[in-house]
Amino acid sequence: MSGFGGQTAPDPSKPKLPGNLHTNRRLAQWLTFRADGVVLVHPGKVEIGQGILTTLAQIAADELDVEFSRVVLTPASTPGSPDEGVTSGSLSTQDSGSAIRHACADARRIFLSVTSQRTGVPIESLMVRDGAFLGPQGQVGSYWQLADAALLEVEASPDAKPKPVGERRVVGRSVPRVDLPEKVFGVARYVHDLRLPGMLHARVVRPPARAATLLSVPEAPAGTQLVRDGSFLAVLAPTEWQAEAAATRIAARATWQAEDTLPDQGGHATYLREAGARGERTSVVTRDDAAPGVARTEKRSFFRPFLAHASIGTGCAVAQWQGEEVTVFSHTQGPYNLRADIAKTLRTTEDKVLVRHMEGAGCYGHNGADDVALEAVLIARAVPGVPVRLLWTRAEELGWGPFSSAMLVDVEADVAADGSLVAWRSHIISNGHSSRPGRAPLPTLLAASQLATPFAVAPSVNPPMTNGGGAPRNGVPYYRVPKLDIETSRLLEMPIRTSALRGLGATLNVWSIESMLDELAAAAGEDPVAYRLRHLDDPRARAVLEKVAAMCGWATRSKREGWGLGIGFARYKNTGAYAAVAAEIEAKERVFCRRLWIAGDAGEIVNPDGVVNQYEGGAIHGASVALLEQVSFDRRNITSTNWQDFRILRFSEVPKVEVAMLNHPEAPFLGAGEASMAPTIAAIASAITDALGVRPRSLPFTPEHLA
Repeated sequence: MSGFGGQTAPDPSKPKLPGNLHTNRRLAQWLTFRADGVVLVHPGKVEIGQGILTTLAQIAADELDVEFSRVVLTPASTPGSPDEGVTSGSLSTQDSGSAIRHACADARRIFLSVTSQRTGVPIESLMVRDGAFLGPQGQVGSYWQLADAALLEVEASPDAKPKPVGERRVVGRSVPRVDLPEKVFGVARYVHDLRLPGMLHARVVRPPARAATLLSVPEAPAGTQLVRDGSFLAVLAPTEWQAEAAATRIAARATWQAEDTLPDQGGHATYLREAGARGERTSVVTRDDAAPGVARTEKRSFFRPFLAHASIGTGCAVAQWQGEEVTVFSHTQGPYNLRADIAKTLRTTEDKVLVRHMEGAGCYGHNGADDVALEAVLIARAVPGVPVRLLWTRAEELGWGPFSSAMLVDVEADVAADGSLVAWRSHIISNGHSSRPGRAPLPTLLAASQLATPFAVAPSVNPPMTNGGGAPRNGVPYYRVPKLDIETSRLLEMPIRTSALRGLGATLNVWSIESMLDELAAAAGEDPVAYRLRHLDDPRARAVLEKVAAMCGWATRSKREGWGLGIGFARYKNTGAYAAVAAEIEAKERVFCRRLWIAGDAGEIVNPDGVVNQYEGGAIHGASVALLEQVSFDRRNITSTNWQDFRILRFSEVPKVEVAMLNHPEAPFLGAGEASMAPTIAAIASAITDALGVRPRSLPFTPEHLA
């Protein structure tokens, strides 16, 4: 039985263990000690550019009392790694880090206990120094001497005690990233670089519409081979360039029956409202506490278009069949989840599919990495024993991966005579925000719906609020509001496939909430920061807001023609990391974000530089979404399939970013990857109002949307 994340559901009869150790309880799944003095750590989370390998190595080194250089993280694979579901939701340090900390503490206890029994030295008299066990008379053992003793083939004990905060020596330091040197110097580390003997190259021939049936295909050019299953069509060739040329030639000559299935982009907000009325309406939260009388009600609507992941590197996978089994090398975020959907598509058992993770283009959300993996598997099936490499083109990456859903939210806020919030009502209309593999009875990968015996495309779903929610993520104000009524309408019509992108619904919801707070503060004649503080009870939330106000000189700011300063705040998922962002913008022929100040709180910080990188990256991503990004389409297909039509921030347009982290080493880990994105969008919107007197209602904040 699996939970929403794709992991095996926990056994309720077992004592609770930290993070993902609870569902992967055997210590040997997580750790291996080698006789040559190396500690192998086997996480189920994967590196997607966020630096998690370094963070987890720091945690392990600290808890085991070994030098950081001894710790080696192994790539995730099925079935060799713990099943940690998907690397998403800013949960890696929280769920994997806490698991590894506890597993290492337990391993340390076991090894010291065995050494004490063998030597007669009381365990209280033993200490560990770089893996060596020292007693009053000198060294009495080491991890390396017991490496073959199978001591970790046991379930973790709930009684293991990680080190107190004051004894941690590696955690809390900015250790250099372990993955960066090879990337900087061009070592073949990515799945894109993988070359196997006898490997063939593939390209997929895409249909001319989202709904299209393949009627006929021409003969393959000399030296190439066609692979067809229903409306899934691909070509194999000895070189990548031959495959590309052959695919272009075949695409020009294949015939399809295509249909108009996409809405009119010009009336997209209207389409959302009408389709939402036919969708699944759900109450997210209601609250009806005592409150003062209502003096005024404000109503506003906010719109967000479809967004693409727009990974700089395109999707890639390598697959090879051996008999009835297939191995696929993939930059998937969830090896076990991908394995599940490949097995469903092939109508085989999961043990016939081996997924080996290799790093690829960075991604925050569900891009096409899983889709390209299934396609490589389907193509490789036609040439048993031969490895097949499939690389997506830029047009495929921008046009065929899952998109983040377009969204519309209607907000009503009631305020008392003194301007304080009395009630908040919102209706969030959106497709679901997850079609990740491994979570549904049917496969959700692109090619599964194009086969001769196709699988139906089910509407995307929203994660439950216990997992942070999807469309309603951060839709409940973190401020003090006596009365709440938050609803969602999930569209059951899905002409464009949607799934998770950094922040999910938070990018719209935080902006709508913060924009309303600005308006209510203005109506009350109150400073926007003071107004927020008046409604914030959480001292950690207040601390980041006060910190960012000090960083940007909010109290002493002066007005400049064409320039604006704004502030946004959120606690990610209302349970995760905190971020307060101040944005300075310049309004010229379009809006440019020139500076960002960020105050963050991610609980205990393992790697300060890594956390700052995460907050910076999220904020820059937010600035790009705020100012430029939107998917374009006609009635049949996506049209924004190049960098001219799907615009992102250029390096020359990236704002200067200053980050201050408030460390709480006594507190639990809170993931940093998604915390700053939505508050940045809100802060830029606020700064636009400060500069131009216009309140944005539609993303992106381009001139046509600010008119």
